[in-house]
Amino acid sequence: MREFTRTRGPDTPDEIWLVEHAPVFTMGLAARTEHLLAPGHIDVVQTERGGQVTYHGPGQVIAYPLIELRRLGIGVKELVYRYEQAIIQTLSVWAIDARRIAGAPGVFVPMAGGSGAFAGWAKIAALGVRIVRGCSLHGLALNVNMDLEPFGRIHPCGHPGLRTVDLAALGVAAETDRVAEQLGERLVAHLTRDQLR
Repeated sequence: MREFTRTRGPDTPDEIWLVEHAPVFTMGLAARTEHLLAPGHIDVVQTERGGQVTYHGPGQVIAYPLIELRRLGIGVKELVYRYEQAIIQTLSVWAIDARRIAGAPGVFVPMAGGSGAFAGWAKIAALGVRIVRGCSLHGLALNVNMDLEPFGRIHPCGHPGLRTVDLAALGVAAETDRVAEQLGERLVAHLTRDQLR
């Protein structure tokens, strides 16, 4: 990802990488060690993306849109909006009512319980972005059918008490590959030059 961005020229086509990671906690540039409660045997990796601490593991779709923002004529806020919109539209394929919460990048679904700013909500997708020479790195993670226990070892995205959820916990039996395909299609649609809100 870094090498692709470092060596790309003005005519290099944008790419979107869809992957799944082995279990790992990643710390963004704003991460504080007090949000990493008990990593145990899971590796902890410091990254150059924005944001706090999160968990990645099998059963989660990771998308790395490697996009030249100047070509699209957009900034970081619009990029984040488009990522979130692609996730929301992907989840709607499975009739999941997903939304944004002001001041908290990512995508959330209604869920009873919880407390504080996220009472009644759980996070199903997280974002972490970096811009280098006008090009995006890192991206987003959508929880499909994964072991959610490691999220209990951190304050997800730096928010104590923030609950996380996946499609399986919402009663959706979806294959990770199928979700990746749907998400990829929507990201392509939202990250092309002629796409409008």
